[in-house]
Amino acid sequence: MSYARVHCVGLVGVTGHVVQVEADLAPGLPAVVVSGLPDTALHEARDRVRAAVVNSGQRWPNRRITINLLPADLPKFGSAFDLAIAAALLGGAGELALTALDRVVLLGELGLDGTVRPVRGVLPMVTAAVRAGLDRVVVPAENAAEAAMIPGVRVRAVDTLHRLVGFVRDGTPLLEPPVPPTSPPPDGPDLADVAGQSLGRRAVEVAAAGGHHLALLGPPGAGKTMLAERLPSILPELDDGAALEVTALHSIAGRLPADGRLLRRPPFQAPHHTATVASLVGGGSGLARPGALSLAHRGVLFLDEAAEFGKNALEALRQPLESGRVRLTRSRGGTEFPARVQLVLAANPCPCAKPAGDSHCECTPLARRRYLGRLSGPLLDRIDVQVTVQPVRAAELMATESTSESSVVVAARVTTARAAAAHRWRPLGLNLNAEVPGPVLRRPPWRLPLPDTAELRARLDRGSLSARGFDRVVRLAWTIADLDGRDRPGRDDVLEATGLRTGEES
Repeated sequence: MSYARVHCVGLVGVTGHVVQVEADLAPGLPAVVVSGLPDTALHEARDRVRAAVVNSGQRWPNRRITINLLPADLPKFGSAFDLAIAAALLGGAGELALTALDRVVLLGELGLDGTVRPVRGVLPMVTAAVRAGLDRVVVPAENAAEAAMIPGVRVRAVDTLHRLVGFVRDGTPLLEPPVPPTSPPPDGPDLADVAGQSLGRRAVEVAAAGGHHLALLGPPGAGKTMLAERLPSILPELDDGAALEVTALHSIAGRLPADGRLLRRPPFQAPHHTATVASLVGGGSGLARPGALSLAHRGVLFLDEAAEFGKNALEALRQPLESGRVRLTRSRGGTEFPARVQLVLAANPCPCAKPAGDSHCECTPLARRRYLGRLSGPLLDRIDVQVTVQPVRAAELMATESTSESSVVVAARVTTARAAAAHRWRPLGLNLNAEVPGPVLRRPPWRLPLPDTAELRARLDRGSLSARGFDRVVRLAWTIADLDGRDRPGRDDVLEATGLRTGEES
């Protein structure tokens, strides 16, 4: 037999596509040709596969070998095709009868010594295989726990090409995936660690309950970073669909933990202020990979020292914050990644970072305005909650017993508030107050009484509040009402929401 075919999966963004790997061996000068829009890593697979086959004790066929990857118009990237190419080639050479691999998906990179090495993106690859009706997969041993997360699929693992050959020839059993751990992941930072900061804590709670973006301004040491780092601790755990989505993104980026569990906790990404546009929103040669924005999907993207970030990097966030998706176009095709995050900004009031009333502050009023002016108006207009965090008092810092509520207590209120919002907006297909379109909130039956929004409308007429800002204040008012157990927001809720939006005392 000079022809053989096996199945593999290729990734385009976060979407997997089943790929048929064909091998044809014909008389002629020995050569290996790979077709089907392969990238550089796939062209180099010729040498990797040859060395792996020979070093696994198999005979290399000295014939003209053509490897074709179907569909041929789909770009193929990475080294996950190595194991499938080797199996198809040995099958076409008559070394293996591939009956045992019928409708089985093979994934894995080959080392020169024949070892099967782990690859990125196994989770979305296996998901695509199941969606296509292929319920048996063979993956590298280090990816077995990840592949076993997908229900309805039979996962087996290999550590060497020799083991796969033994399975096909003699029925030697393959490796079983490890048993997933039952212990919960370790706890993260707790809100009880934060001394004082009642306004900051309230802002974080409101942001968590409604899915709102948050900006924390104030001098260093006031607790901005501590508050931001504890936001994920009061967010509800991800449901099955969201957990699979988030875990798939981290799988593509190669950042999954080795214990093989779904990422149930909302992710937290805190890139350094020297981060480039590509590292934030995604990029790379060939086909773009997810950046910090997509890795924070369903979680928190925290930009500490936000005024120190490059202008282009900050402005690149504006569109994804509205749409919840990142669309990246490259010469070899476009990629779309989900990016529905809660953005948290933290910034000092001026370059010297001393309180405005401090006689030692070296910054002029113009310098202070210019420093915070690095955060553009259009970007800040998308931030729902903007509060100034004041320095902690000595009595609060030195208290022997913490009077602050723990994350568990606050998380219970957040969960209740989110449940109320989800029940209210379910007919619209929405879950969070932050997702509700402005026109919906301005029309019956959700429009608030005119007396309750009088101050808000006056700000809009004076130009101190944009139309987008008006809608965001109303969304905040609904979240505050949900937290306090009311069916609809009243005037006091609107005033508090206005204060959280503008940074003024309500």
